[in-house]
Amino acid sequence: MKTTSLLLALFFSYVLFLFAQKPTQSTIFGARPDTVSVVSASNLEAFMDKKPRISTTIRGKVIKVTRVKGGWFDIDAGNGKVISAHFRDYNINIPANIKGRTVIAEGVAQKQFIADDQQHFAGDTVSGKKQQNVKTNPKRKLTFEVKGMMIEK
Repeated sequence: MKTTSLLLALFFSYVLFLFAQKPTQSTIFGARPDTVSVVSASNLEAFMDKKPRISTTIRGKVIKVTRVKGGWFDIDAGNGKVISAHFRDYNINIPANIKGRTVIAEGVAQKQFIADDQQHFAGDTVSGKKQQNVKTNPKRKLTFEVKGMMIEK
């Protein structure tokens, strides 16, 4: 009776071992990103609100790797917008085949303003058709300086 119950216990533990979920492993470049409060790349500009610079963690899909050395890549921000990202540490090399993969990156997001915005901040006036285009279609470029990145599998 003892051997039968022992064999059943071993059999069930073996079955549970076979069907247990395997932990997913991710590739990390730089420092391990903080995954507690992650912002979607498509919501980054709204999350920044009126702040020109903010430290955060984002999740997004890589559109292309522009330069392997230094970790330069583009992230899809939705609605045709692109976030240009690069590592703060130039010695980090990322693989060129991560196009289409989802990444979690921690770093500093910054808005780059177009020349019309800079003229406005300087006190110069923009008038006519050009002023209307700036109000209806602001072309702010987002950049992201990465401290650490994790490629999800």
